[in-house]
Amino acid sequence: MFTSDDFQRAANTILDRLTIQPQIGMVLGSGLGKLADELHPRTVIPYAEIPGWPASTVHGHRGNLVIGGLEGQTVAVMQGRAHFYEGYSMQQVTFPIRVMKALGMHTVILTNAAGGINKAYRVGDLMLLEDHINLPGMVGANPLMGPNDETLGERFVGLAQAYDRSLRKKALQVAAWHDIPLYSGVYCSLSGPAFETPAEIRMLRAWGADAVGMSTTHEVLVARHASLRVLAFSGITNCAIDQVDGDLETNHQEVLEAGEIIVPRLTTALKGVLNDFPP
Repeated sequence: MFTSDDFQRAANTILDRLTIQPQIGMVLGSGLGKLADELHPRTVIPYAEIPGWPASTVHGHRGNLVIGGLEGQTVAVMQGRAHFYEGYSMQQVTFPIRVMKALGMHTVILTNAAGGINKAYRVGDLMLLEDHINLPGMVGANPLMGPNDETLGERFVGLAQAYDRSLRKKALQVAAWHDIPLYSGVYCSLSGPAFETPAEIRMLRAWGADAVGMSTTHEVLVARHASLRVLAFSGITNCAIDQVDGDLETNHQEVLEAGEIIVPRLTTALKGVLNDFPP
């Protein structure tokens, strides 16, 4: 279990390298880290140099915190994240979100690579998260379990409006302006690292999930516990397989390849939101 001192120690290490105060945190998922290259001016801090910060072992996650200016905002961009399936605890996985709060940020924008459960989705589409199903959290892998530190947030967190309404509205406006297909849907997180069986996909579709992945919901939970505003996108990297005995199989390489389609669309959407950021 971490304490507020641990989060502040990490925040101070970051602040010692900066001359600017980041206000918005961004987490870029598999294959999506290129947006950080557009920050100017920018400071790059490897995760290994931040005390307590978990390292990512997944291909496509560079493992840097990049701080700088983008579309008139000062942002701290995570090039990749740690996952529960890598062997970290949920408290370790969500450590960066706590540090973002300690740095004085007011908003976190999350992205992920996800499989499309909704039959209308195609590879390369974007989905705006309007709700989620946090399956690991529902069965006990919850980052808020254990003693609650009231200085970090209240014991019980309401999630009926987990995803900020004004930020979602702005994202939809930006997508419409730029003719970017952007769905609104329900994201389901699983622990991973195995991809889902066809039976599991059919079950999740029956539950109302539109996309499935292995991250994000626990970060949202901690962000809301810390009273941070949340906006989140899924990049649809594959169409989930719902029938056995077919010729297709899901793999991580197609996730990375789909990023070539998703990155330009997501970059435009994110920059548009930052350029006219809702108060």
